[in-house]
Amino acid sequence: MEAQFTTLGAIIGLVVAIILIIRKIQPAYCLILGALIGGIVGGGGLTLTVNTMVSGAASMMSSILRILTSGILAGALIKTGSAQKIAETIVDKLGEKRAVTAIAIATMIICAVGVFIDISVITVAPIALAIGEKAGLSKYSVLLAMIGGGKAGNILSPNPNTIAVSEAFGQDLTAVMMKNAIPAVCALVVAILLATLLSRNNTLPITESDLEKASGRELPSFLAAAAGPLCVVIMLALRPIAGITIDPLIALPAGGLICILVTGHAKNLIPYTEFGLSKVIGVSILLIGTGTIAGIIKASALQYDVTNLLAEMHMPAFILAPLAGILMAGATASTTAGATVAAQTFSATLLDAGVAPLAAAAMIHAGATVVDSLPHGSFFHATGGSVNMSIGDRMKLIPYEACVGLTSTIVSVILYLIMG
Repeated sequence: MEAQFTTLGAIIGLVVAIILIIRKIQPAYCLILGALIGGIVGGGGLTLTVNTMVSGAASMMSSILRILTSGILAGALIKTGSAQKIAETIVDKLGEKRAVTAIAIATMIICAVGVFIDISVITVAPIALAIGEKAGLSKYSVLLAMIGGGKAGNILSPNPNTIAVSEAFGQDLTAVMMKNAIPAVCALVVAILLATLLSRNNTLPITESDLEKASGRELPSFLAAAAGPLCVVIMLALRPIAGITIDPLIALPAGGLICILVTGHAKNLIPYTEFGLSKVIGVSILLIGTGTIAGIIKASALQYDVTNLLAEMHMPAFILAPLAGILMAGATASTTAGATVAAQTFSATLLDAGVAPLAAAAMIHAGATVVDSLPHGSFFHATGGSVNMSIGDRMKLIPYEACVGLTSTIVSVILYLIMG
């Protein structure tokens, strides 16, 4: 397709959006305004720009529908106490001596079963702080263990970023999740090693004021808590195992309903599903804004210029996949927005270059976890707040969590080189 906008216009639009996001303006509006400015500066004219923005947003609707229904699972896991029960069980089984490992694995599993990464960290934080205080860990160590585990679980999960990437490349959600299983394990190991290293840093100890008092809420049994996520895994696994396709649009909310029923909260069905909707409505609106700027970038000469630049530097075309994920996630400070823009923009270019769609999706997805936690995004502040950490102290963790994301990205690329 012939480019309708210039590369300069697309870049200016993206930069404007980034600056406005940093200024704490609502990200969806920032992306829409950036798309409008990028299209007009890029020489498209007002009518063409608006039409391209609308078509870009429209291309997000299948992902948004699946994300909206996934809120039922997320809401059920949180409100029934299932997520907390799963986390507590893992921490109890591994014990205080393996505190860092327990915290990282607990957050990874909570995120992997369908809870958003920021919510996963917030859910595990009270448990992690309590065990961290007993084990003499620093806040740096506890938070990095949670973030690192969350990043590992995020590329294994049926979360918005995974859904958006699988949609962009026309791949089965389960296949994209499983493609990054080995990179996720490697990222988890690095997260545990780095968090253990930081456990020796006593400059930011956990104090009594950081610990939340027990709410007294009765939690479900572990089997009841795990029933919903287990049903989701089984339903999504039927396609590769038995050739039976159950769309995530059905599997994710079904798992949430099962969770609510099995844990004995049927009477709370409506408030719990409404809570779940409140947790996904923000990312759904963000994806609409993301779609507008993705439409402009996709219709610009940017993808061709980047491809030509890689050729001039004698770099293979597949490098574009992780690089796009890293840059776009860093620009938007969001795994979901970054992965979506990268996948929507460069999917055709990568496929034309002969990169396997599943591998391209996995590399973009892994790349989007490298610098997605910069200060102009909500994840940075939500995770810092979960352990009462100042912005300055929270900034010090960015290089460490980038190492975790970079680990999964490098392993994903190596697997592509070995297996294709």
